[in-house]
Amino acid sequence: MTAGFLIASAFLASGVEFVEALTIVLAAGVTRGWRSALAGLAAATVVLAAIVAALGPALTLVPLSALRLVVGALLLAFGLQWLRKAILRASGYKPLHDEEAIFARELAEARAAGVRHRAGLDWYGFTLSFKGVLLEGLEVAFIVVTFGSTQGSIGLAAIGAGAALLLVVVVGVLVRAPLARVPENTMKFAVGVMLTTFGIFWSTEGAGAHWPGDDAALPVVLAFVVLLSFASVGALRRRRLAFA
Repeated sequence: MTAGFLIASAFLASGVEFVEALTIVLAAGVTRGWRSALAGLAAATVVLAAIVAALGPALTLVPLSALRLVVGALLLAFGLQWLRKAILRASGYKPLHDEEAIFARELAEARAAGVRHRAGLDWYGFTLSFKGVLLEGLEVAFIVVTFGSTQGSIGLAAIGAGAALLLVVVVGVLVRAPLARVPENTMKFAVGVMLTTFGIFWSTEGAGAHWPGDDAALPVVLAFVVLLSFASVGALRRRRLAFA
């Protein structure tokens, strides 16, 4: 049961980050040239691989209870932040995430930038792609390493992230446009729910408490978070309509 949640959470969370990274790489490639954009993508991938290779074995040396307490607290903080934004978007208090608008903004900024070449590459296109992939990829690396370490299987988290990467890359190559039709706001809602669920579950275990039924309690925690989230969306919608 936990393995399934682990893979699904890694897949959804990584998918969101990969879609955002794809938008940046596409903007750099269209406006500044694909050679520079792909070079930045490759360089960021190498840096990310080195970070995961270094952090993965290091975290295995930390006692599991302490690791789950720290990681659970971090996931709870991240998850509540994602969930808060998703609830505000779903209730109409915050605009929905628009990948097409982001793509258009990135295009405009890239076209307005001056031309500067280094080592045969357009430097703006290279750095735009590199920074975008690195920043989004660091979040994926955090998800893979922390999720995998707390469950004793980085491989399972990597499978979820790898599947998300493959899907986003294939679709991105086929359409060569931002994945505007991907229900990213729904994905972010789901990711916020899952991160919050794992955060509650692991931080409680790390603090020394035991869940009834052990891993079988995870779906119950998930159901509680989902119900509370939908109740919050409903309450905020009613409040917004009352003051409209």
